[in-house]
Amino acid sequence: MKSKKQKRQGDFQKVQLKVGKKKPKADNATNVNFKSKAIHLPEQLKHADSGPTTNRQLDIKDLLSKLHHVNSNIKQGALVGLRELLSGQPTLIELHASAVLSEVAALFTDKDGSVRAAAVRLLRFIAQCIPPERVAPFFPLLSAHLTCAMTHISEAIQEDALRVLDVLLEHYPGLLSQRHTVLLTNFLELISQKRKSGTGQDKAGKGAFSLTISTNRKVTAQQWRLTVLLRLGSFLQAVVEERPLEEGVISRIGLGMWAGEKGSVTPVDVSWEEHAFGKGKIQVFENSGAVPSPHSAYRLRPDSKAGGGMNKELCSAETVQGFAGTLVPLLLEIWVEAAGGDSVQTDSDHLLSAEAMALMFQILTILQLLRRLTPQRDQQDILDAWFRNSYLTDFKHHFMKNFPYGLREVARHKKKADGKRIRQQVAAGTVAGTNVEPLALNVTLCQVMVTLSLRGQDHIEAEDADWLGPIRVFIRETLSNGGKLSLKHLAALLEVVWRMIVTQRSRVVTDDLLQAVFVQYQQRNLAVSVRTLLLRFFSRLYIQEQQNHPHIARSRILACWLASLPVQLVQLGSRNPQLSAQLLETIHPAAARGNKDLLQSLQKNACSIYDPQEGCVVVLPVESQKRLVQILHFLPAFPAELLACLSQVCNTGRVSASLATMLIRSVHLRSPLSGCSSSLQDVPVKDVDYLSFFFTTLTGFSSEMLRALQDTDEDGLLPSSTLSPLSVFATTLEQFLHHWDIVEEVCHCLNTLGSRAQCFDVIQNAINKNLCGLVVVPDCVCAAILRCVPRLLDVNFLPSDTLLHFLSDCCLSMLNLLLQLEQSARKRDAVWEACFAALSTVPRLLRLVLQSFHVFDLCEEELPVLAQILSLLLQHTQLRNHMMANASLLQHIIQDLTHFYGGETREQWLTDLLYCYSVTLSGHRTNMGMRDIY
Repeated sequence: MKSKKQKRQGDFQKVQLKVGKKKPKADNATNVNFKSKAIHLPEQLKHADSGPTTNRQLDIKDLLSKLHHVNSNIKQGALVGLRELLSGQPTLIELHASAVLSEVAALFTDKDGSVRAAAVRLLRFIAQCIPPERVAPFFPLLSAHLTCAMTHISEAIQEDALRVLDVLLEHYPGLLSQRHTVLLTNFLELISQKRKSGTGQDKAGKGAFSLTISTNRKVTAQQWRLTVLLRLGSFLQAVVEERPLEEGVISRIGLGMWAGEKGSVTPVDVSWEEHAFGKGKIQVFENSGAVPSPHSAYRLRPDSKAGGGMNKELCSAETVQGFAGTLVPLLLEIWVEAAGGDSVQTDSDHLLSAEAMALMFQILTILQLLRRLTPQRDQQDILDAWFRNSYLTDFKHHFMKNFPYGLREVARHKKKADGKRIRQQVAAGTVAGTNVEPLALNVTLCQVMVTLSLRGQDHIEAEDADWLGPIRVFIRETLSNGGKLSLKHLAALLEVVWRMIVTQRSRVVTDDLLQAVFVQYQQRNLAVSVRTLLLRFFSRLYIQEQQNHPHIARSRILACWLASLPVQLVQLGSRNPQLSAQLLETIHPAAARGNKDLLQSLQKNACSIYDPQEGCVVVLPVESQKRLVQILHFLPAFPAELLACLSQVCNTGRVSASLATMLIRSVHLRSPLSGCSSSLQDVPVKDVDYLSFFFTTLTGFSSEMLRALQDTDEDGLLPSSTLSPLSVFATTLEQFLHHWDIVEEVCHCLNTLGSRAQCFDVIQNAINKNLCGLVVVPDCVCAAILRCVPRLLDVNFLPSDTLLHFLSDCCLSMLNLLLQLEQSARKRDAVWEACFAALSTVPRLLRLVLQSFHVFDLCEEELPVLAQILSLLLQHTQLRNHMMANASLLQHIIQDLTHFYGGETREQWLTDLLYCYSVTLSGHRTNMGMRDIY
């Protein structure tokens, strides 16, 4: 047996290598003689289809999951990726709105400032893409996270919460205003803290909060309070503007009183002609609005329980008093703190720094908005009385002591630290609020203070004179200094003027303030919006307050302004139709109320306003034309010059036929001949002028136009002939039909006069004097005369031979024209109606027409025309008896025609005429036979 040592030596024996021999392979050598092939697994390596991705191949689920990561950089990158993905794929926003909004809202209270800033940027982007109605289901969650951020212990999170509030106020003010029960308390806690019980505050809660001072913020305490007050003012503005108006609610005192703003009632214009015969249905909605406003008690979710004292809607004076009792002392304390550090010298107490001015402006704006939280007028009166009793002394002491305020110019050297300070202010959001003009501050202070003045019989001049006097002086100087004011500042000033005029009830104060406003109104080159605002102020003041306040009705300035309106209307014309319409909205009710100054000015400028060429009645839109026609009913007198203008207005065609008939009816009703005049002493329209107006309107052409027409050689002139004694001037179809409607109204008005015989005698003399000697007559004039004479003819009155011969010529000429009218059926019907009415009504007219038919005087081309005229007369049933009454004359004409064509061949027109004659003759004999039998 081998020993153990020998075995070990056998295992590790050294192999002897010999020169020239191949080296033996090792036992553990790797065999490299193999081939490899690639293995493809496409289905295994393929990712699931998760939709669009970012540049880093992250989909929306991956990005949302990263928002829960501990690392702030990863969360910030996920927010940036979400914005990148959503901006490239906008459809994903609404699909994942719930998940995205909930995750982003949770980051409002993140401890890292960069994450919160990225979340605010993403929220602003999302808010630009989603409408409020899509966000409404998720808004309670956003509001809850916003509340957590605003009440967070970290001051940096509170500052970023205000930026979130800015985004929601910008895009969803209506939704945010519904959360006022919680957010208003949050605003208070941002600048104050509740005092502990037992510190001596009253039971009403006044003084329950005290201001807080923090040294950890990047801005001063005053700048932080200004930042919070800016947001509070914007939030209260949203609450006021987004509140739905209900019955008995006033929209706004101030600009809304004379500038059309949201919440005004839209009138419904119903055309009753369309519904007279049941052609359409009328839908009546509540609140006199153009759109129905359904009220439903259903709510998607119950309202959350609010804190103590804020569980009611901000619509009653008691609820607003509860909140204002806490807020107003804080605002006064903020101003006392700011003003105490600002006052350097006694002479410069009225000069404020830019920061103090911005702070005071925000305080006054919030005070003004608190009053507007109650929409009902009676609730506002209660709230005004409460403010007066509680805070009038404080307001006079702190606000009115140095009124009016100015801006203090501070010479400051630029330092390196200024850039850092400005950046901090921009980050806090206070830079935008510090740019307040002194005028805006003073005007806002006037708005707040005048609401505290006593009204009506309770007013005591000596009690409020110490602070109302400076306001009155400031208003008068600001409006009268010749400077041009912006629309916003002017609207606020006018609100103050309105309030002072209504409450003080003094004619001296009224004329003093209105004189200043009138100076502003008389300035030249004013913007259209400013001019419209001033015009609406005067208009609403006169229309709404004139009857309830005699001192306004007796105002000398208001009377002067009313007298200037017709002159302004003439000068303005069609250059600004909207402003002209606004002028007419004042002129019309003032004329209806019988304002002397306005009516005298209107009478003086009537011919310019109703000028047929360039007057307002023909250049303004239809609605304004209608108002001008309605104003005619209140005009004191209608001189001959004005009636001539009105007649041309009716006939030029620049107003519609309906308006022209309304104008004619207005003139008719103002005449004593109509029997509707109430006073016998004042005669607006003389009888001679009345009849001249109606005859000129009846003819449609003035004497100068008819005289000029006799020498015309226009293409529309039809030459005279044996069958057309008059040379007819063919008017256009539109002009003819327009004049035909006017003729109907003229005949109706003349037909209602007391003595028809006298009226017909006047019209007959006018026709004989002005028309009988004419050679060229327009077709509309012939049709009008043929239509009017039968309507006015009295059975006991025989027309003169001159009139009969003229009517005969007109009738022949129009019958000849009738045969040439082929395309215009309406004109042909009107012409035939006029001819038939004259031939069947006027005695001896048909006989004169038949006597004028001299067959042997006609040329061969005129004979068919004569036959067609006779056939037309014979075919009419109601004219057969009249034709048979002249049977001998008719038989003579037909015999002459038959002798003229006595050959074997007979023309077709002659055959038709003989057939009509035989049918008419046989029918007449049958009727005579039946009459003999009975």
